[in-house]
Amino acid sequence: MIIHVLILATLLCLFLNIPTYQSHPLDPLTPLEINTIRHTIKKFYSHNTPSSNNPTFHFLDIEEPEKNHVLKWLSSDRNRKNRSFPTRRANVVIRVNGETHELVVDLITDSIVSDRLHKGNGYPPFTFDELLVASRVSTSYPKFQDSIAKRGLNLSEITCMPLTTGWFGEAAIKRVVRVTCFYRGGTSNMWARPIEGISLLVDVERIQVIEYFDRFKTPLPKLEGADFQTRRGSSVFCNEKNSSITIDMHEVRWANWEFHVAFDARAGVIISTASIFDPTRKRFRRVLYRGHVSETFVPYMDPTQEWYYRTFLDVGEFGFGRSANSLVPFIDCPENAVYMDGYMAGGDGHVQKVPNAICIFESFAGNVAWRHTEVGVPGKLIISGEVEVNLVVRMVATVGNYDYILDWEFKKSGSIKVSLSGVLEMKATKYTNADQTKTDEIYGTLVAENAIAVNHDHFLTYYLDLDIDGAENSFVKSKLETVRAKGKTVNSTPRRSYWRVVKETVETESDARIRVGLEPVELLIINPKKKTKIGNNVGYKLITGRPAISLLVDDDYPQIRASYTKYQIWVTCYNKTERWAGGFYADRSHGDDGLATWSNRNKGIVNKDLVVWYTVGFHHNPQQEDYPVMPVLYDGFELRPSNFFERNPLLKIEPLT
Repeated sequence: MIIHVLILATLLCLFLNIPTYQSHPLDPLTPLEINTIRHTIKKFYSHNTPSSNNPTFHFLDIEEPEKNHVLKWLSSDRNRKNRSFPTRRANVVIRVNGETHELVVDLITDSIVSDRLHKGNGYPPFTFDELLVASRVSTSYPKFQDSIAKRGLNLSEITCMPLTTGWFGEAAIKRVVRVTCFYRGGTSNMWARPIEGISLLVDVERIQVIEYFDRFKTPLPKLEGADFQTRRGSSVFCNEKNSSITIDMHEVRWANWEFHVAFDARAGVIISTASIFDPTRKRFRRVLYRGHVSETFVPYMDPTQEWYYRTFLDVGEFGFGRSANSLVPFIDCPENAVYMDGYMAGGDGHVQKVPNAICIFESFAGNVAWRHTEVGVPGKLIISGEVEVNLVVRMVATVGNYDYILDWEFKKSGSIKVSLSGVLEMKATKYTNADQTKTDEIYGTLVAENAIAVNHDHFLTYYLDLDIDGAENSFVKSKLETVRAKGKTVNSTPRRSYWRVVKETVETESDARIRVGLEPVELLIINPKKKTKIGNNVGYKLITGRPAISLLVDDDYPQIRASYTKYQIWVTCYNKTERWAGGFYADRSHGDDGLATWSNRNKGIVNKDLVVWYTVGFHHNPQQEDYPVMPVLYDGFELRPSNFFERNPLLKIEPLT
């Protein structure tokens, strides 16, 4: 029977033009592999525990291969498509009979090699089926329908959204969501019209309402000014179509870069094995082994009964890939973009496709890569320079009311940026003018009549497994220190001071926790065993964005769960199982797993395989200009060569052959 199923799946993949094989050990699971996993697991449980309910699938991903095996496979020859990687396994998390099982499925033998029961804190991500059912059971709940009728609202115009509940010291023995509802009433922007005062707590596995509150009534915000839809116009991008991007399955080659791109249900887009061509040494040199968004933390600053729990860990509770959009040409990506589809498993284990989940394109924003005017040559005016053309890998994840526009931008020096846009989540209020709020704490800004936009944070933590010209790296602080001129120097110059660079190699994980902006310092990842011809350690510099850390007190429960947001930079030793800053089981987690816990081991980090964790942070005090939809808010970071090359690599970039 298995043979017949696999043959049928293969034929379907051929007809649908879906890839049926993997040519790279870090390739995401294919539709055929996802179907195989579902069939293998369902067969196993039907034979071994026939009384069990159908398993629900909450996480599927490739089991991270051993890093040294991957690097050896990549470096062995350029015709590796003719060879298969020796192992191919998947990590799977399912729920069966109220229990969480962690399975390892061997995709070569189609067998389960490990089945472990999770007994710790926290739960796996919610499936969209669970969220949909929670919404439906809420709108059909008799007490809720009575409350809606008493408010004179039309039930057919109600949209209910399940939200994760966080953890506040209670015994978390059920998988629950708290449902809040909105009244469309003629607008597509439901977030602008919340029905304040009503709250339902839903058990997603028993599919029942276990708590219901209708505490008060508040006027609905008005319809006027709530909509933001626009007609789709023609392209305003100036990027021409080109053939300089080479994509072979998931491997991308462009200019002096080559790297691997994968779609992941949890992380969204993952960049792997990024290497840059050195025109002097005539070879590719490693920069980044693996990089992706690890976790988000979005706490709202309203401690009232209806809002205190809104402290979201979006990646671990929902998943950026599960929230991925099909990108729209001329809005999300320019005309010259090429697209990749994404595949993942739904709650029932069946394949779900996200068409055009990732786009890749060359971008010219009118910037200059380098320029100089030389007037020192008698009788000549020499003007030299080059336009800056970059490569962008983009994905958009819509989690609730926010759209995360996630860009990986490759320059000749290496640059990574992230941007954020979305719709504000409103709180209905009796106030119609800001003067009425002067004596009350409203926890946000009155942005329209009867509508408060609540203060909140966005923290996006990136996992960056850097391999700067090799795996053994060190973390260096280059501190800028002011020196007062004295002694013989003061007799030969009118200057009284200057600054110098004092380099400090950070020795332990605890010493590598950094709050950005407290001192003038440059942060480097170097390879202590590699030097340039004139003796400088090769490295890359981390250029940070705006300084922003969590302002919550350390013993606040949301902060306990996301304690890593007290520092923008962490550096830890590589461990392939440690990728999720808030812990693997983020829903209702207790803060006893994750980045802060791992760092407490305080391992030595000199000349080790290192992972840098960087958090992009926004404190958002909304303004009226953010209503009804906010303009894009940008921030990010850059990885830039620091004595990595012998000279400016922009002056000579040879085409790849």
